[in-house]
Amino acid sequence: MNFDLAPEEVAFQREVEAFLAANASPEVMDAHPEQLSQTVDSPAKRAFMRKLADKGWLGMSWPAEYGGQEKSGIYDFILTESLSRYGAPQPGKGVGIVGKTIIRHGNETLKQFFLPKIIRGEVEFAIGYSEPQAGSDAANIQLKATKVDGGWKLDGKKIWTTSAHFADWYWVGARTDTSHKHKGITLFLIEMNHPGLTIHPTMTIGDERTNEVFFDDVFVSDDFVVGEVNHGWTYICEALDLERFAMMPVGPLEKKVEALTEWVRTSTCDGEPRRDVPDARRSVAQAVTQLEVARMLQRRVISEALKDRVPTVESSQYKLFMNEHGQRVANAALDLMGAAGQLKPDNDDAPIGGRFERSYRYTVVDTIGGGASEIQKNIIARRGLGLPPNF
Repeated sequence: MNFDLAPEEVAFQREVEAFLAANASPEVMDAHPEQLSQTVDSPAKRAFMRKLADKGWLGMSWPAEYGGQEKSGIYDFILTESLSRYGAPQPGKGVGIVGKTIIRHGNETLKQFFLPKIIRGEVEFAIGYSEPQAGSDAANIQLKATKVDGGWKLDGKKIWTTSAHFADWYWVGARTDTSHKHKGITLFLIEMNHPGLTIHPTMTIGDERTNEVFFDDVFVSDDFVVGEVNHGWTYICEALDLERFAMMPVGPLEKKVEALTEWVRTSTCDGEPRRDVPDARRSVAQAVTQLEVARMLQRRVISEALKDRVPTVESSQYKLFMNEHGQRVANAALDLMGAAGQLKPDNDDAPIGGRFERSYRYTVVDTIGGGASEIQKNIIARRGLGLPPNF
């Protein structure tokens, strides 16, 4: 695998970096990029996404017939990583999960209705898989979809729908056949302003809003069924592989390691430079070394994706390692900072603006979104190592 960027790819990376520097704004970008840009909405952020669309940077790897440029997926990767380093909004769900699934499996109505909106940056999506009894076990979805004349009626509940309070459309998995666990799920697209939907906020340990969504006789036309009825499990698995890659860039982790390294380099401990303290030097060395491992695991995902393969095992390996390394970096930072590290971001005495107090809490959320770490270990064990169930 050759991980070096070609000259034209390096030129694109520089173009994106120059654009981001010229359009830097606290209304659009997080000063400490975790992933909070993906969980709040504003007119400024939507305008920023339209700027990306005007540059032709959304859906660059899509087929030309759907508005794409048929470029290598490495360009999507370069854009996503650059945006993540600035804490800027990312194309993520629309371009990657929803758009690519519709291109592969959607009917012509869905393609004509959604793909132009996605590639113009005009629509936001929420993803509805998790339920009270089906968190990371998406095959256990129980939201009931009943066939009626011209469509389906949905009744039940979803949890952990992060973008439900501002999204325009809901990408939802529902149970259409109770006789099969995996082969009885169907994907639907529903307007978030549907009168049968009720949204209740849930605040997480990481200062992030997610939501419960209640369905009460929610009608969905047959035209807004994604792909074939009862084939949703296959589509969800493909989409989760895309999510683990597209929605989880390594950029925020790089920024955290950089912040920790700079703090150790410039701060003091009992009047002595902290960079001379053995434990501090060891922590920084481990953080930087394991960051490089995360980068290489990410490149393996990219390598598979560029071969037009679904990088199931590679995505799980990358997500698991990156999330756990994020926790290790936050833990190391708070250990080195002592009691002061527990000060929150609104406290003037908090080291590095309280960044790692927040990061310590937010990295717990990271281990759940896109499939919990335990699920990633199971995928690696069974699909990667060939181990039997219940080994």
